[in-house]
Amino acid sequence: MKIIHTVSEWYKAEQELKRSGASAAVGLVPTMGALHQGHRSLIERSVRENDVTVVSIFVNPVQFNNNEDLAAYPESFEDDCRLLEDAGTDYVFVPAYEELYPDDYRYRLTETTLSKTLCGASRPGHFDGVLTVVMKLLQVFRPDRAYFGEKDYQQYELVAGMAKAFFLRTEIVPCPIVREPSGLACSSRNRRLSPERLKRAPLFYRELSSGRSIPEIRSRLEKDGFRIDYITETEGRRYGAVYLEDVRLIDNVRYTTEQK
Repeated sequence: MKIIHTVSEWYKAEQELKRSGASAAVGLVPTMGALHQGHRSLIERSVRENDVTVVSIFVNPVQFNNNEDLAAYPESFEDDCRLLEDAGTDYVFVPAYEELYPDDYRYRLTETTLSKTLCGASRPGHFDGVLTVVMKLLQVFRPDRAYFGEKDYQQYELVAGMAKAFFLRTEIVPCPIVREPSGLACSSRNRRLSPERLKRAPLFYRELSSGRSIPEIRSRLEKDGFRIDYITETEGRRYGAVYLEDVRLIDNVRYTTEQK
């Protein structure tokens, strides 16, 4: 596994791959580090489906609309590298802000409809930052496939829509949510929960998937100490975002009309 920090390093590595005569399929897994088993599932799928797997680790500041949230985002680079190597990663891209944003974010991508709902409603500008950094990564690595977890289903839909709108040749691959035995969706933010709150957090998934009405779910979660951002349903999915100890958790589940 090779760790690279600049775009030019990747271009050199890409040339070496071409000189070797291999028409290597490239898979990309964009992350912000603090890796967990959900990330591992994306990486292992990329390794199975491609000749070369690249994982990016970059805590993207322009997608945070809360500086305290950015400062508190967990980092565990040495542990991340052990997981990456064990999962079969070929290249890890760890850029500085200036490497990805030489324009200091003067140029950015904006989606005008879906990005304003759900997580975008309470996090203005968040998805501008997400789409911009993903576009930059797709332009640098030109992967055959890029892998995104369905826990951030809104993000997946926006990235897939962006790729289609701009005629990108990368296949945007959705991957199932990986959950703890308790049902809690794997998330880097789970590390910020106290042991007591970590025991309570799985109630979020249980309520979201319970089939109860949205008002009932909201009421029950609030009684259990959750602060609700939103609980809603659209196009065959129930979506939720809640806070525990000011740690924001998101999740989504499929639902049918019979469950309502």
